Amino acid sequence: MFWTLTIEMLIGLLTGTVGGMLGVGGSIVAIPALTFVLGPDQHRYQAAAMILNFFVVVPAVYQHRRARALDGWSVLRIVPSALVAVVVGVFLSELPIFAGDREVYLRALFGIFLIAVSAYELSRLFAHDRADISTRSPDESRPRIRWGEAAIVAVPTGLIAGLLGVGGGIIAVPLQRRLLSIPLRRAIANSAALIIATSAVGATLKNLAYATDHSDWTSPLQLAAVLIPTAILGSLFGARLTHRLPLRFVKVAFFILLAAAALRMVAGVVWSGISTTG
Repeated sequence: MFWTLTIEMLIGLLTGTVGGMLGVGGSIVAIPALTFVLGPDQHRYQAAAMILNFFVVVPAVYQHRRARALDGWSVLRIVPSALVAVVVGVFLSELPIFAGDREVYLRALFGIFLIAVSAYELSRLFAHDRADISTRSPDESRPRIRWGEAAIVAVPTGLIAGLLGVGGGIIAVPLQRRLLSIPLRRAIANSAALIIATSAVGATLKNLAYATDHSDWTSPLQLAAVLIPTAILGSLFGARLTHRLPLRFVKVAFFILLAAAALRMVAGVVWSGISTTG
């Protein structure tokens, strides 16, 4: 029990550090790590991770704001569509196809999603990217984004966040960079602010759904309570690293994280399938 609690706290610390540094909430660390330590329980972990995401990004946003990296105009345009999409995503995650033993399909989707994003990041890892080296303010670098442009970022971000229990930053950061020409550090800051809204709504809906289907409805809340304190500390530290580390290092860290989490999740799903058929 003691060692399990200690490992969970370390997972919270790592989750917070990565989430704060990369603007991704941290679920891509927490869910695979919890699966490895505690065994498969995807719906419980997603319900806990959505709560955790909120507490990871709040201190991170504070640090990003102090560094003047946050573009409030863009965030306010992205949030409304993202909130609608996250509601749809949570509804999809609760469909019968993902219930009971069939939650393995949800884990498989999570792993495939991470593989796709890590492959994309690898392709861009050493590419020259003007959006990353820009130091101009949002008003100087491009016109303010319109509602339609915001929806291009918001809808996939919200859907993925609700369906897979992630913060959505894995989608929001690259979409802002590629489609809206927002610099990397600012995209990370915007993503963290966006996750405050999506994680609050997503966590509420997912935990209500979990309570309806499970008698131990407090289980995700208890798990989140163990992870949150160290995650907050990690988030404060990670957000500072965003503005101190070289951009190349941040990119490499992002790719390594995604690739490792993807391999772990897919390996777990494959092994689960072999054990079932065996």
